[in-house]
Amino acid sequence: METLCKIRDLQRAVNRFEGDFEERYGISLNEAMALCTLSKVERMCPGELGERMGLTPSNMSKVLRAAEQKGLVGRELCCRDRRQTYYALTPRGRELLGTMNCHAIDIPEALRTWLGMQ
Repeated sequence: METLCKIRDLQRAVNRFEGDFEERYGISLNEAMALCTLSKVERMCPGELGERMGLTPSNMSKVLRAAEQKGLVGRELCCRDRRQTYYALTPRGRELLGTMNCHAIDIPEALRTWLGMQ
């Protein structure tokens, strides 16, 4: 039971951090992780992005839709297979990613411990 309580505390800490992160930057952690992942490549299809992030296709679609509505990512069709869509960072997405600093947000104690940041 102790392990379950520790997992609960960790989940609460992540939720609190995500709320503070979203308030500061205007995007969710999943959107930020998508920007970070896309920043390392020229472009990527949603399936591969979802696999790298550990998200289901449905959740990845929601994340990409939200990021696209905020002007942080753009999509383009593959020139060989018009059914395939690729996503890439926009200049606005790169700019926002460059301003992010997780250390500017209070990291809850449970997360600090888990991350070895004591």
